Amino acid sequence: MNRMPLITRALPLALATAFALPGIAFAQQAAAPAAATAQAGAPSQLVLSNSERVLKTLESRRAEFTRDRAALQRFITGEFDQMFDRDYAARQVLGRHARGASDADVKLFGDALADNLMRRYGSSLLDFNAQLRVRIKSETPLPRGLGVRVSSELLRSGGEPIPVDYLMRQSGGTWKVFDVMVEGVSFVRTFRDQFDPQLQRKSIPEVARELRSGQIQATAE
Repeated sequence: MNRMPLITRALPLALATAFALPGIAFAQQAAAPAAATAQAGAPSQLVLSNSERVLKTLESRRAEFTRDRAALQRFITGEFDQMFDRDYAARQVLGRHARGASDADVKLFGDALADNLMRRYGSSLLDFNAQLRVRIKSETPLPRGLGVRVSSELLRSGGEPIPVDYLMRQSGGTWKVFDVMVEGVSFVRTFRDQFDPQLQRKSIPEVARELRSGQIQATAE
């Protein structure tokens, strides 16, 4: 049985789900049927539909992905590149080190962190079984108008639900995910704490290069 901490096992699925959320223009949202909008709102609907799609794909291609990890990596990367706000999330992870940093350096770090995460934890997506289901609990505004929090649960047969929250913001007229929380543990805060000591001693490009090469690893434990 896999003994990895729950956040380590659940984070790749939560991220893959979040990263694949298709962009939806707010003009399109306004034109949606009132009943659908009132039921959950665009962010909640996106989280639910995309979670179900990712789980269905993982199950239907499980044998292929188990045999061909390169195919699994391509699937994860494709999901990742759809919708996650890498640069904004990277600035949140960098925290105080992002002050005065160039957009190019922030992008370099964000891309390196994303690639490191998917290489390190991507295969754990195969740990989830076909009985996993997703339930949306709520959609609430974030303070200071920063966006919304979509609270959900991954429902497991014979196990306690796994709480997963998605923090989403407006960017270019679309909903984008910038943080994922598994059992209340924030993706952004976890990696901000991890990389702060490194960034105190090294530049952002140096840390990004070490992440890219595998000299240092993004660790969700």
